[in-house]
Amino acid sequence: MRSIISILVVAVIALGACYYFLKRASPAGTLATQAITSTGVQMDLNAIAQAERSYYAQNGSYASLDQLTSSDSLTMSRTERDGYTYTVETSPGAFTATAHHAAAPPPAAGGQSLHYPEISVDQSMQIHQSP
Repeated sequence: MRSIISILVVAVIALGACYYFLKRASPAGTLATQAITSTGVQMDLNAIAQAERSYYAQNGSYASLDQLTSSDSLTMSRTERDGYTYTVETSPGAFTATAHHAAAPPPAAGGQSLHYPEISVDQSMQIHQSP
């Protein structure tokens, strides 16, 4: 009987520690799943920017997202991730790849509101997030 109580106490402490560290791991105003999604979107945008640089080196101009995928410069199989959709705007000497998220659903009763920033990257390879 004493060993069962000990196991339960250890399990409760472990679950409490996991909950505490997961809450602290995500930036203020975001959930852990949002932080994971944001990181994935940033990696996708980095891949798009690398493909743009490669395409520019070979062709002397930047390309649309469709041109990048059809020329095999970009091997992403989809142009969205967890509600974010990707767009690329080009000009003769610049590009901007942007990830937009559809409007966030209203928070559940007593729940935390969700915030999905707009994330973008340009030819300088710097990731930018809107507040």
